[in-house]
Amino acid sequence: MKFIDSHHPEWHRVVGEDGPKPDPDPAPKLLLTLEQWHAVRDHWPADLPTGIELSNDFDVETLAVDLPRLSLIVLNFPKWVDGRAYSQAHLLRARYRFAGELRAAGEVLVDMLPLLARTGFTAVQLRAGESVEAAQRALAFFPAHYQGDVDVTQPVFARKVVA
Repeated sequence: MKFIDSHHPEWHRVVGEDGPKPDPDPAPKLLLTLEQWHAVRDHWPADLPTGIELSNDFDVETLAVDLPRLSLIVLNFPKWVDGRAYSQAHLLRARYRFAGELRAAGEVLVDMLPLLARTGFTAVQLRAGESVEAAQRALAFFPAHYQGDVDVTQPVFARKVVA
């Protein structure tokens, strides 16, 4: 799991004085809103590393045709008790085979890390006050899971034992 430092971001939002610029110029590693993406997708180079930030009530199926052009998708957790982004991540990985970086942002707590990893997230921006060291320990706490997940789809009893 990659941990994102919010003070030194690798990806940048395109904002003006009044909020997100409606039609940004092409540049690598821009993190766009859905509205910005819809405004630029038809004229941006297909190989330009582009990211998009989605709300947790967005239907990811409507983005399926654009997934090969996206390098990063940020899914938001507005509250730590709202788990809709887990379902979005699982769909993006399992059904739509999104291969880019899948990042959790918002109210992301250390306790959420094992399930984030199991549903396909590869990066996380922890909520302020959360410890990266504690998050790494949380990821290592359970070495295996009985149920399948997006990486290992079979439950443990159906997996081939390697001697």
